[in-house]
Amino acid sequence: MMTLSNRIAQLRQSLPSQIRLIAVSKTVSVEKIRLAYEAGIRDFAESRLQEALPKLTMLSDLDDICWHFIGTLQANKARKILETFTWIHSVHNLAIAERLDRLATDLPQKPHICLQIKMLPDANKQGWSVPELEADLAALADCQHLNIQGLMAILPLGLTPEQRLTTFQATQELSQILSQKTSLCFTELSMGMSDDYLEAIAAGATMIRLGRIIFGDRESSDSIP
Repeated sequence: MMTLSNRIAQLRQSLPSQIRLIAVSKTVSVEKIRLAYEAGIRDFAESRLQEALPKLTMLSDLDDICWHFIGTLQANKARKILETFTWIHSVHNLAIAERLDRLATDLPQKPHICLQIKMLPDANKQGWSVPELEADLAALADCQHLNIQGLMAILPLGLTPEQRLTTFQATQELSQILSQKTSLCFTELSMGMSDDYLEAIAAGATMIRLGRIIFGDRESSDSIP
């Protein structure tokens, strides 16, 4: 059976050097995160604050880890998320963005932000539609305490590889259009997970978020950390 270290090494060899590989460590034990770290991973993503906090405490000796938040942002947890994570990928509406901007006023560094976009209708996902995001660009540009850097996309289930590629390409084209319409610079594209990262890379992803392909099948949350 291939070890975690071997899976990461094989994956690295297949990725373009400019791609930022983010290991999605939700429901993954601290021991496995350490193994991934020893294999060279420095970017890890969590989706639940209450699960992430004890992990960060137990991994505090690994001070060069960059932590990414990719879960649903709840207003009452926004301050702690800002204090805990360097990147927040899942800012899904203007109200949340403006709340983060107010809370980030006193932070020593601006948080790195991606705006979650829904390129296709999906009742199970949050995020801006394209018209909604275009309408909110001016207000987002006024969020002076956020470092808005790009878009995050999660595709609906059930798409063919061709449909996934086309949708990711549309996301990349949208990032260019938005950059021309505002002072914001949408250079980062956080898109691609274990089932669709190849199409995302082909469409211009700069960051991919991989969980199962690195860590294997998910563990029970009862066993974490």
